[in-house]
Amino acid sequence: MQVRDLMNPSVVTITPQESASLAARLLSRHNLGALPVCGNDGGLRGIVTDRDIVLRCIAAEDDPAQTQVKDIMTRNCAVVSPDDDAREATRLMAARQVRRLPVLEGGKVVGMVSLGDLAKCRQFDMEAGKALSEISDPVKKLEG
Repeated sequence: MQVRDLMNPSVVTITPQESASLAARLLSRHNLGALPVCGNDGGLRGIVTDRDIVLRCIAAEDDPAQTQVKDIMTRNCAVVSPDDDAREATRLMAARQVRRLPVLEGGKVVGMVSLGDLAKCRQFDMEAGKALSEISDPVKKLEG
């Protein structure tokens, strides 16, 4: 099964210049855990998560209305293609210790695939469980 069969093609994105407070509102409004950060050309610049906002902005006592997404986002994020095998996506999530991957085609974000998307598919129960176990392993996080 390919990533395109499991990904969510409805992607909400944000630009690097937008505020952390707007990112938080979008995450809340759309019930998301991450937003791809895209330039005006539609190219992926990074990803911003609810955790990024809390740890890199709120905990740092920065003003979310004044903090730009580019200052708190994760750069060089792992990505997959719609044509990639879904098992490869779970391996990549485990290796990079992430729960979501932007799906890129032609340099543009065309979807997002999450560990939850993979877990919903009975075919990948074991891989998703293994990936979650590796993502949640505190020893791996300290080594990474």
